[in-house]
Amino acid sequence: MPKELYGHFHSDEHHFVDKAWDWVERAAEQHAVKLTDFLDPRQAFILTSLVNRHPDVHCRLDGGYSTAERRRALIAPDYRSLDGEDMAMAVLSVSSGDGKFLTLEHGDYMGAILGLGMKRDKVGDIHVIEGGCHCLVTQDAADYLHLNLSQVHRVHVQTELLSLDKLELAHVQLDELNLSVASMRMDGIVSDVFRLSRAKILVPIQAGRCRVNWKLEEDPSKPLKEGDMVSLQGFGRFKVLEVEGVTKKGRIRVKIGKFA
Repeated sequence: MPKELYGHFHSDEHHFVDKAWDWVERAAEQHAVKLTDFLDPRQAFILTSLVNRHPDVHCRLDGGYSTAERRRALIAPDYRSLDGEDMAMAVLSVSSGDGKFLTLEHGDYMGAILGLGMKRDKVGDIHVIEGGCHCLVTQDAADYLHLNLSQVHRVHVQTELLSLDKLELAHVQLDELNLSVASMRMDGIVSDVFRLSRAKILVPIQAGRCRVNWKLEEDPSKPLKEGDMVSLQGFGRFKVLEVEGVTKKGRIRVKIGKFA
């Protein structure tokens, strides 16, 4: 692939860039059709950027519903219509009559699935709903999970495979925080959101545990902007909902939505 493309991406992303460019080239030169596993938004952005560089290739992204975060990609020569193609997804419904079930969270379900040896790429968005969860999975992983997922965080569960039209979406709850900050520097806002000193917040940032809009970000001074999604591994994630203006003392008022 053109080596100058690497300059647009973080070094940790080069392996995926190589893989995605190979899919694009195969579609263009060998008329191959590739259905990927689930991609995160950053991977989807990289793939779309590469597809747009090739006039003879196009792709479709689909995560099972219109606002899906994690999506599968179908890459093909541009003469092939992708609208009616099967994206090979199923809904894994997980439920239990146990009252403890009410305490289970997104990470509990994800941990149980990965604990079965399942790759993260086989799993799309997970929706925690009343009485359980609905999880998007690839069709080739669906039967295995249906047969083997029997416990989530010491709670016995039952599973069922459903069609996409039976998917129930979680109600996303954001805890709103109103901050007054000296600047939009990432380290300052992240430390305020997670209530850690700026010195302590530098450790995970510089260790590569922070992502902005799903892209690895190791520069503590990076300025955040309205709409940015920030995640810090081990602490959670938040969205910059609104930059509301400047106070008389010159501080910036920022509204943050912290994911519960």
